[in-house]
Amino acid sequence: MDVKHVLNIFLFAIGGIALGSAQDVLTVDEAVKIALENNYQIKTAKNDLQIDELGVSPGQAGMLPQLGANLSDNNSVQSLTQVRNDGTVQDRNNVKNSSFNYGVALEWTVFDGLSMFANYEQLKETQKLGEAELKQAILSKVGEIMTTYYDLVQQQQQLSALDSTLTISQQRVELAHNRFTIGKASKLEVLNAQVDLNTDQTQMQRQLELYKNTKIQLNEQLARDLKLDFKVIPEIFVDQTLDLEELEALVAAENPQLLAEKINKRISELELKQIKAARYPSVFVTSGYNIGNSKSELGFATSSDSKGFSYGFGASLNLFDGFNQTRNEKKSKVALQNAEIAISQQEQELASMVNTTYQTYLTNISLMELEEKNEAIAKENLDITVEKYRIGIIPTIEFRTAQLNYINAQVRLSNAKFQAKVSEIILKQLAGNLDI
Repeated sequence: MDVKHVLNIFLFAIGGIALGSAQDVLTVDEAVKIALENNYQIKTAKNDLQIDELGVSPGQAGMLPQLGANLSDNNSVQSLTQVRNDGTVQDRNNVKNSSFNYGVALEWTVFDGLSMFANYEQLKETQKLGEAELKQAILSKVGEIMTTYYDLVQQQQQLSALDSTLTISQQRVELAHNRFTIGKASKLEVLNAQVDLNTDQTQMQRQLELYKNTKIQLNEQLARDLKLDFKVIPEIFVDQTLDLEELEALVAAENPQLLAEKINKRISELELKQIKAARYPSVFVTSGYNIGNSKSELGFATSSDSKGFSYGFGASLNLFDGFNQTRNEKKSKVALQNAEIAISQQEQELASMVNTTYQTYLTNISLMELEEKNEAIAKENLDITVEKYRIGIIPTIEFRTAQLNYINAQVRLSNAKFQAKVSEIILKQLAGNLDI
């Protein structure tokens, strides 16, 4: 095959790459920003937090008075027979009676064993719990999006590697055909070259299918048009400066799952306070202003009007409820113990995850460095093999082996970088400091 033909093949490959680069490049920061604005799970978590925030108020805790208005209008038509003390009898049919009352009433619990104050603190803790759950939802979703994004970067690199090997396989087919034409190669060599080219094309199609499906998956995670096309950055950069002790300290202080368990313990403590408050009396005050009017066609008074202010206070105390109070307190104390156990369990699980993931992170970095060397060696070996095959001093199987070694080295390198990046993402997600 002449130099001009080879040059045309490479120009065609470069043209294809240039055409692909016309697509918009989506950076990982842009993907995270879109997710924070559009993702349905994050939106739901934000709305849940807003509900918790709206619930934090003295009125919701029962600390403020209740004021209500009342109105009643009652009418009746009756047939009556009355016998008075003097013996006279009064018999009336269709006697009309009416009463009309309206006013306002106030009731205020001024003491309930401090239950209302514990309830108010519980509402505040519930809001903090919502904040922790929102942070966890964001970290989880952002981590998922980052993983999908860098998976696309890896697949994009593998497509590039497959594109290169397709070019080489095509050159091999044409070279084998030329050698066969001039009688320097057998038909078998041409057929083997064509079979290998077809195999590479099949692998390319499979990889392209996976790449397109992963794009759809990322668009779904970003809650945008599934058919929107884009490219990702060409390289994966791994943060190799993570320190285990710093990560463990961050997990203990910032991990939202652990923080949520600690808040749940605080809520259990406040619930116990509210239960214990039932041992104390509940004191309330009442007040109101009412206006009334009544009319009757029969009786000593045919009409009556009233208006005025009323006030008073009351108290109640549970003296005996079948020992339910004691049982409720015991159950609440057991629930508090469970909350403490949950914290210890969460701490141990997180410590285990951080340590195992960190070991995986170190292994992946080591493999990444090793595969970089392997890729360079495989590339040099392939270059030498291509030149030897071009002048016909090595067999076809040796050429194919070198070609496969190079493509596999490229795949292993991109996969090692991806796995190292995934380990980095998980560690930062556990530490609560994932870049958002």
